[in-house]
Amino acid sequence: MKLSIYTIAFTLLTGVLSFTSCSDEYMENMNTDPTKAAALDANAQLTTAQLQTYGDLGMVEIYRNYLYGFTQQLMGSWNTTNFGGRHMLSDDEMDRVWTTFYTNSIKNLTDAQYRTAQDQGKTNIHAALTIYRVYLMSIITDIYGDVPCKEAGMGFLQGIFNPRYDTQEEIYHSFFQDLTAAVEALDPAKDAITGDVIYGGNILKWKKLANSLRLRFAMRISNVDPQKAQQEFEAACQADGGIFDSAEDDALIKYMNIAFSFGQDAYGDFRGNALSKLLFGNDPANNPSYLCATLFNQLYNTGDPRTFMLSRCYYDGLMSATSPDNRVDLTQEMIDKGIAFQPCLPGAFSWEPWPTGYDSDILKELAETNPNVTISVARETEPKLANNFLRGDNPGVVMTFAETRFLLAEAALKNWNVDGQTAEALYEEGVRAAVDFLVTRYKCDPVSEEEMNAYLSANGMGHTKEQKMASIHTQAWILHFTNPAECWANQRRSGYPKLKSPAEYGFEQFMTGGKEIPVRLCYPVLESSYNKTGYEEALERMGGKDSWNTPVWWDK
Repeated sequence: MKLSIYTIAFTLLTGVLSFTSCSDEYMENMNTDPTKAAALDANAQLTTAQLQTYGDLGMVEIYRNYLYGFTQQLMGSWNTTNFGGRHMLSDDEMDRVWTTFYTNSIKNLTDAQYRTAQDQGKTNIHAALTIYRVYLMSIITDIYGDVPCKEAGMGFLQGIFNPRYDTQEEIYHSFFQDLTAAVEALDPAKDAITGDVIYGGNILKWKKLANSLRLRFAMRISNVDPQKAQQEFEAACQADGGIFDSAEDDALIKYMNIAFSFGQDAYGDFRGNALSKLLFGNDPANNPSYLCATLFNQLYNTGDPRTFMLSRCYYDGLMSATSPDNRVDLTQEMIDKGIAFQPCLPGAFSWEPWPTGYDSDILKELAETNPNVTISVARETEPKLANNFLRGDNPGVVMTFAETRFLLAEAALKNWNVDGQTAEALYEEGVRAAVDFLVTRYKCDPVSEEEMNAYLSANGMGHTKEQKMASIHTQAWILHFTNPAECWANQRRSGYPKLKSPAEYGFEQFMTGGKEIPVRLCYPVLESSYNKTGYEEALERMGGKDSWNTPVWWDK
C-alpha cells in the first residue's frame, strides 16, 4: 500500500498544470502530453506536500547548515559550523525554505484547497489540506516573520503574482480560524482521505492534530498576546476530537529506507528521509554529524538516558559510503578506560582544538587482519550522531504526544485551565514520552524503569517558576532534536536553554554575520525585485532593514 501511495504522488505531480483554449482537435492533441495526468488528485497533492517536508534534500539542508548550529545541537562538521556555528550570512542557504515550500508544497496545497472548497464530496480532504497548509505556513513565518500567506500560491488561480506580505499577527490569527474550521468540517462519514502518509486517512487523528497544533500556536504567541493565547489554548483542549492523548497520535511522516545518494536525481526523490541523509553526510567518513558540547554536556552531566541514544563515538575508517555500515563503535571502550568525551564547542570545527586521543584495543585487534586500520584515534573521541538517526526510513516529525505534555505543563504554570493537571505530573509524563519516542520511533535501546525513575528524581522541575520553565523548555529542546524547525522556534520564544554566542567561546573573529545568535532568516534577495511592494512594506515594519537579528512578532 505504501508503494502505491508514492507511485500515485509522483505520477500525478511530476507534470505542471496547463490550460488551453484551442478548439482544434489536432492542435489540442499535439499540445497534450499523454504521460501526464489530465487532472490532479487532491489526495496526491497532499501526499507530495507531506513527503517533501523532510524528503526534499534541497530544503532540509537549511536544518543542518543553520538551525542545528543556532540551537547548538550539532557542531563540528563543515556545514553546521561554517554556516550556523559561525553566523555566516548566505543568501543561497537562507532562501531554501522560502523557494522550496512556496514553489512546491504551498502551491500544491493551495491549488488542491481551491478546487475542493465547494465540493461537498471532498470535505475531509479539503480539511486535511487546510491543516497541512497551516502547518507548513507556520514553518515559513516562524523562520522569516511577515510573509505572504493568504494570497500565497494564487498566481494561476487568481492571477495574484505579487502576494501581500501578511503580518505574522494576522497569519497566526488565521491559523486559529483555519484549524477550528477544519476540525468542524472533518467527518468520518464523508469522503476518505487516500493520500495520507501520516495517518493513513484516519479522520479522528486529523482532528487531534489540528487541535494540538492550536496548542503549539497559542503558546507561541503567549508572550505578545497572552489573552488570545489562553483563549485559544483552552478552547483547543475542549475542542471536538480532543488533543493528543498517547504516542499513538504522533504526527509522523512515513518514509522508505532507500539508498543514500547525493546525485541530481536525489533532489527530486522524496521517498526517503532527506534529513537523515544530510546528517549522514555526503562524505560521512570525513564530515559526519558531531554533537555540540551544549547538547552533549546537558545530557551527559545530568545522567540523561538519551546521552548515548543520540550520540556515540565511532571509528569511521571502514565505513560504507552509502550507509552507516561498518562503523566501529568505541563508546563503551572509552567509558571502560575512562577516556574523556570531547564534544565540539559552539563555533568550533571538529579539529579546533585537536582532541586528545588514545590507542584503541578494539582497533588493535582489527589491525591484526587489516593493516589499513589506524589504532591511534583523536577526533573519534568527539561524540557523533548515533547510527539510529541516519536511516532513510526515519519518520519526519510534525508533532508528538510528548510535545503536548510540555505545552500543557507550561500552561499549568501560567494557571491556565488544564483540567486540574499539575505542571509536575505533566512534565514527568512529557519526559517519559520523549525517551519512549526515541525507543519506539528510532529503535534505540529501551530504558529500564529504575533508570528512568533515577533520572527524574535527579532532574525535577526545580522550585521557582523560572526554574520550572527552564526545565520544561530544556526538555522540549532535547525532544525537538528531530524536529529542527520547532526546536529553533520554541527556543527563541522561551529563551531556554540559555545559549551563549560562539563569540564567548573564542570564535568571534570568524563570525561574519555578527556575534549575536540569529533570531530569523533574511528574505530571498530576489524578493526585492519580484515582489517589491510587499517586500518593502515588510521591511518598513522591521525598521527598514532585513536583519537576522530582528525578532519576529511573537518573539518580541
